[in-house]
Amino acid sequence: MRILIVNPNTTVSMTEKAAAAARGVAAHGTEIISATSKSGPASIEGHYDGAIAVPGLLMEIRDGQAAGADAAIIACFDDTGLDAARTLADIPVLGLCESAVMTAALLAERFTVVTTLERSRVLIENLVRRYGAGERAKVRAADVPVLELEDKASAALPKLKRQIELALDQDGAEAIVLGCAGMADLAQSLQREYGVPVIDGVSAAVKQAEALVAQGLKTSKRGSYASPLEKPYSGAMSAFAPVLA
Repeated sequence: MRILIVNPNTTVSMTEKAAAAARGVAAHGTEIISATSKSGPASIEGHYDGAIAVPGLLMEIRDGQAAGADAAIIACFDDTGLDAARTLADIPVLGLCESAVMTAALLAERFTVVTTLERSRVLIENLVRRYGAGERAKVRAADVPVLELEDKASAALPKLKRQIELALDQDGAEAIVLGCAGMADLAQSLQREYGVPVIDGVSAAVKQAEALVAQGLKTSKRGSYASPLEKPYSGAMSAFAPVLA
């Protein structure tokens, strides 16, 4: 099977990091294809960045499905454009937050998501509640801009570790969820260091995508994820006008 990893921001190094994490857990016979959005912000930090990133993301998912992908993963923990992508695509589309929360819920009664900035913390809290884990999970922000995760000389890792330690000491966390695709390369080392499950959303999404494809399951097109109705789209969005098959 072929799984498409789409980075909805424009930073290629983050795409490569997510793709490496995906290949590290993919089953034999699963091909990981990666794509970086060609338009939008260099990182996604909050609602505005997320909104601007959606058109570029949808273009990559549309093209990836046309090229033969069996499933797609949006490599941003904000689950940027997830509902729109599921409406657009016929293949399953997975988000990192939803996949990670579902995985953590199988492993621990209580867990903490550690993300980057305060503006992302509130957004992710809302997602966690939507996914049914609001009473089991807390969300912490490490005060780390996303692009600092690409700089090995930055203070990002010590700040992240501090929040993990507070989560274990104060939240009663039994597992940690890494709340940014840019943290995907840290999961295994942090799990060894702290002795609790550390869930990376990229890896969780890959295994769930494999399971869906293996079962022949796709997103329902009845109701909320029904394909968009054919109609004119104007201006810069004209390229996204739905066309009936």
